[in-house]
Amino acid sequence: MEAILKDPAGAVIGLDFDGTLAPIVADPASARIHPEAPPVLAELGRYVNAVAIVTGRPVATALRLGSGLADAPGSTDASGRTDAPGLADVPGLVVLGHYGFERWEDGRVSAPPPPPGVLEAEAELQLLLVSLGVKGVAIEDKGRAVAVHTRRSADPEGTLEALREPLAALAKKHGLVVEPGRLVLELRPPGMDKGHALGLFLAERAARSVMFVGDDLGDLAAFDAVRNSGLPGVNVCSGSAEVTALAERADIVVDGPDGVVALLRELASAFKGH
Repeated sequence: MEAILKDPAGAVIGLDFDGTLAPIVADPASARIHPEAPPVLAELGRYVNAVAIVTGRPVATALRLGSGLADAPGSTDASGRTDAPGLADVPGLVVLGHYGFERWEDGRVSAPPPPPGVLEAEAELQLLLVSLGVKGVAIEDKGRAVAVHTRRSADPEGTLEALREPLAALAKKHGLVVEPGRLVLELRPPGMDKGHALGLFLAERAARSVMFVGDDLGDLAAFDAVRNSGLPGVNVCSGSAEVTALAERADIVVDGPDGVVALLRELASAFKGH
């Protein structure tokens, strides 16, 4: 943390979205960014090299949910901007969506075409769940990935365990990998993860220090990228009772999105005081 405080212009601040900037909810489509996060990120952006959201969500979804007005009709246009301040209004923000397959910057999205294996796996997924007798799960179409959430089932943990092997087999059949998360299993293309995305971004920006904030198993790769970057780095866990693996490897543990926002606010205040 000392290197970041002494030289904020060289620091990259990377953050996950769900569970880090937005509280985890039963229906992922109902997630909303912490209302104080966008202004705090905007303040941070005045001092640091870059602020980057690194998420498994599609860029458009992260920007929509990052507005806090995801249910407002007509509130989002193709650039992700909304009728109220949100992530899209944070100056200089970069959003690396789909684990880095997509990128949003300066109102523009760049991404390769969706891999055919995702569409094929999704087409088979519903029949697979029926054949297994699994009930109460939600399928989330993420464009370049498809996720199965068990949070609303009668036995979320048991259902998750029952689905691990069948979904691994389905993923392998279509050239995909399974990304585990907080009561979710996601089928996505191989070749990119949050660690790889963060590492490439650090090199691109010639970062001199780095902080990454995450909450879930998919963020472990980003933690590793911080450790392996050769830069002064800080890993921060947005703590929860559901996932403990990150807390065990974090330099700092805070209390969920409220704690994340409080930490970022303290950091911005420290920069302002210099």
